[in-house]
Amino acid sequence: MPGTTSMTGRRSRAVVAGGANRWVVLVVLCVSLLLVALDATVLHVAVPAVTEDLRPGAVQLLWIVDAYPLVCASLLILFGTLGDRVGRRRILLIGYALFGLASAAAAFAAGPEILIGARALLGIGGAMIMPATLSILRAVFPDRRERAVAIGVWTAVAAVGAAIGPVLGGFLVENFWWGSVFLINVPLVALLLPLARWLLPESKGGAEGPWDVLGALMAAAGVLGVVFGVKRIGGGGALLGPGTLVPLLAGVLLLVLFVRRQQSRANPLIDMRMFSRPTFTTAVGCIVLAMLALVGLELIAVQYLQLVLNLSPLATGLRLLPLTFAAITAGVTGSCTLRRIGPRRMVSHGFALTAAAVLCLVRMGDQDSPLLLTVAFVLLGFGLQATLFGAYESMLSDAPADRAGGAAAIGETSYQLGAGMGIALLGSVMNAAYGPALASVPGVPASASGKASNSLGEAYQVAARLGGPAGEALRDAARGAFVHGLHVTLLVSAGLLLLGALAALRLPRVMDCGASSAEPAGEEPVKASVPHQAQAQPVPPLMRREPAEAAGSGRARR
Repeated sequence: MPGTTSMTGRRSRAVVAGGANRWVVLVVLCVSLLLVALDATVLHVAVPAVTEDLRPGAVQLLWIVDAYPLVCASLLILFGTLGDRVGRRRILLIGYALFGLASAAAAFAAGPEILIGARALLGIGGAMIMPATLSILRAVFPDRRERAVAIGVWTAVAAVGAAIGPVLGGFLVENFWWGSVFLINVPLVALLLPLARWLLPESKGGAEGPWDVLGALMAAAGVLGVVFGVKRIGGGGALLGPGTLVPLLAGVLLLVLFVRRQQSRANPLIDMRMFSRPTFTTAVGCIVLAMLALVGLELIAVQYLQLVLNLSPLATGLRLLPLTFAAITAGVTGSCTLRRIGPRRMVSHGFALTAAAVLCLVRMGDQDSPLLLTVAFVLLGFGLQATLFGAYESMLSDAPADRAGGAAAIGETSYQLGAGMGIALLGSVMNAAYGPALASVPGVPASASGKASNSLGEAYQVAARLGGPAGEALRDAARGAFVHGLHVTLLVSAGLLLLGALAALRLPRVMDCGASSAEPAGEEPVKASVPHQAQAQPVPPLMRREPAEAAGSGRARR
């Protein structure tokens, strides 16, 4: 009966959008994000074991590490906008299945080629999962106050996943075999698939017309070229070399053509008018700057802990736990902080606090300072998480609801591009400060000094082969040069963070909570996927919201 169907639809939407079940949905989305965030860092400590077992060449090893982030970054826009068209939950479920299958294939890979292919499939699955979680969150939490709480939890989980990846990976490699770092994904996927199918709502954007397949492929190829070129620079590739310059220029050209194509289409994949909104553009820029300053620095800090302080991979991960706990605290309290001080001060103060933490780390030397590192990592985790939380919340709230998938994809792509550029930029600064100090070490042949100038790890290998006083002199010189390079890199990173603090002054002064809990125009109704019993039960009066009531609820609360 039409009346019954309509009433059931209203009740099911109330259960998800107005009742307690939306917090259950948030738990499922956070576990989904944790799955992807863990896989981004868990392999780092397993690389030596993979190298010993599979014997990959230098190029193969590079692709084993980079296949996942490269493929994931390049496909975020494609799957984010596709989810707006065909259904965000549908894309998420397919991503789960692909992620689980690829994890099993990677765990039992018999050769480097199979592992590279499995890592690429993991990237495809991750690109399906990441924007879908954020766009479903946008649909399930239309009220900005509650959405701010949800985004705070979501960003905290992302920080937790990235931070505990090395700890978990170190534990698994030390106690099992390298494939276990992938195999842990399989039971998580087996749990998530039925739960997501049962609990998550289906939602779509209100876009009309055919999906722009050519535009999606142009965006994917363009982002792939840019990220690949930037990673080549960060890995020591020559800026003007064909292996770096060709993909970089091709990627930029494809992205320019993609933007022009979207501006001329009646039904674009990405509504470029979003970038005419100062809040949206500034928030995206802040995400890029935050990752630009952090990720390259994080990799260098891990090398410092392992190679200068001689900590094991597991001990290194444990040293980074204060950063994780501070990030969790900032994420959980972020909603309250945002309402109290507003996006502008939250993001700019977060940048400034992170810059202060980075400047504290300049006091690091070749001797261990646990208290200094703990204080700096706490400030770093809290400041960075506050920055990313405020930027993500502002970006997602400023974007039209029917373009949530595209907006989420832009945010995640900015995150990946910032991370790639950070590795390239800060890695280049580090190399420029580290290498010249080893040009002439007394008693060390010029050829050995040249090889040692490539990296601290290679310097230790050369020093071990030399042995005697020459080897010891080279080792000491390399440690000193690395600490000097780290100090220079920290100062550059602090400058970038202070630039971000200035950019954040374009964000709104106060958090505008005028958006109501009603379904935004253009957004298709959220179709709840809840147990049949829940749909059949009468909805309590306090949870039942008719459209007119929902539209007025925001005004009443204000």
